[in-house]
Amino acid sequence: MKIRVGFGFDVHQLREQQDFWLGGIKIEHHKGAFGHSDADVLIHVICDALLGAANLRDIGFQFPDTASEFKGIDSKILLKKVVDLIREKGYEIGNIDSTICLQVPKINPHIPKMKSVLAAVMGIPEEAISIKATTTEKLGYVGREEGVSAYAVVLIEK
Repeated sequence: MKIRVGFGFDVHQLREQQDFWLGGIKIEHHKGAFGHSDADVLIHVICDALLGAANLRDIGFQFPDTASEFKGIDSKILLKKVVDLIREKGYEIGNIDSTICLQVPKINPHIPKMKSVLAAVMGIPEEAISIKATTTEKLGYVGREEGVSAYAVVLIEK
């Protein structure tokens, strides 16, 4: 068995009157993440970690923000494409460990639904996905509610 590890990090601005997509679900909040796609920071870090583990570069390389076909795209579509890419190389997902950094809103109540949605998109058990959330104790751009960031580590195996 061959195993590989990948890491992902991403940041998006938070803006008023913007939809807030996180972990494949829409969260009601007066601010949302801004980006070329739906700006789902959690899905983006999972994509980057998976791509990195399989040595397939990163999400910006695979789905450039200069390509009009990705403007406003549902990040779940990108995640499904990434999973297909790593499976074409003979890999399966072992597990995903992720952390969302966000001052408000509280994410903990949404984690079970996120896990369910992400597991369905990737075709893996929910138990293989860990999602944690933290604040930055009101420090930095996260603490000032200007942005959201996330981190993910994945294990893939052949």
